[in-house]
Parts: sequence; C-alpha cells; structure tokens
Amino acid sequence: MTIPTSSATISASDPQIQTLPELQAEVARLREDLTLRDQLVQQLSQELFRLVKGNASAQPDAQMNEQQQAELRMLREQLQGVEEQVTFYQAQIAERDGETQSLRQSERELGERTTMLEQVVQELPRVYYEKFEQRMAAVREKVAMIQRENRQLHAELKSVNYRLAVRNRQTGQLDLPSFPRIGGSSNPIPTFGNV
Repeated sequence: MTIPTSSATISASDPQIQTLPELQAEVARLREDLTLRDQLVQQLSQELFRLVKGNASAQPDAQMNEQQQAELRMLREQLQGVEEQVTFYQAQIAERDGETQSLRQSERELGERTTMLEQVVQELPRVYYEKFEQRMAAVREKVAMIQRENRQLHAELKSVNYRLAVRNRQTGQLDLPSFPRIGGSSNPIPTFGNV
C-alpha cells in the first residue's frame, strides 16, 4: 500500500504569509492534510495489526516468508514517515496559529489607533475654532478699547472746539497768528484800500 504525498508540503524555506486571510487559508489546508494523514495512519495501523495478527495466528514470526517481512518493513517505514509528517504539520499549524493570533492582535491595535485618529480628526475643526475664538476675543477687546478711546478723544476735541468758539465769540476777535516782517524793512504791507 502506498501513501499519497501532498503536493502542498511546507518547507522551512517558504516565505512568511503576511495577510490574515492567507494565513487562515493555509491553516485550513494544513488541517485538511493532517486529517488525511491521520486517516492514513489509522489505515496503516489497522493493516499492520491485521498482518501481525494474521501472521501470528498462522505461523510464528520466524517462519514469515520474505515477501511478508518486506511488506511489514515497508509499512513500518511508511507509518514512521507519516508520523513524522503529522508531527511536522502539527508544528506548522501551531506556528501559523501563532502568526494568525499575532496578526489579529495587530489588526485590533491598528483598528483602535485608526478610531482614535478619526476622533482626533473630527475634533480638530472644533479645537481650532475655539483657539481662533480665544484669539479673536482678545483682538475684539483691544479694538473695542481703541474705539472707546477714539470716541473719548473725539468728545474731548469737540469740547475744546466748543470752548474756543465760545471764547472767541465773547472777545469779538479771532486769534490769528502774527507774521514777521519781510526783509526787516519798515515798509508797510500794501493794501488794496488805496486803489
């Protein structure tokens, strides 16, 4: 009896599978292979037991013919090979399960980080608006203070103008500036009265 060998045997030199779906598919395939190997081990064990039992009841081991001994040796070798492959596949499955778990953990962490970043991005406009409003409040307050000072200065200017106008009305003359004489000559300034 021959044991079919799987074409999907994994070697230590295979590149690491990076994505979670590929890892899950690989684990599922390995489990199928392991199930098939388990069935083959069971069949080989049954056949080995039948041969040993049949030979023991028919004749002692020493009297087995060479063909039966060769077949028994071959079955034992195949059984040992299958057991080694089963052990190898179990190790591969455990390794893939570890990688899958690690990828799931990374996926959870990245999901949490993405959610946090989305919240930060959603909060940014409100935060910037609040900061802008705080700065603008200070600017508005300064503008209001300058406008109050401006109004006060206008009021004071109006009051001074009003007092000057009242004083000039009472004295009946205008306060005009005096100009110096040109060239220091005693000639009077010409007037249009003599014309």
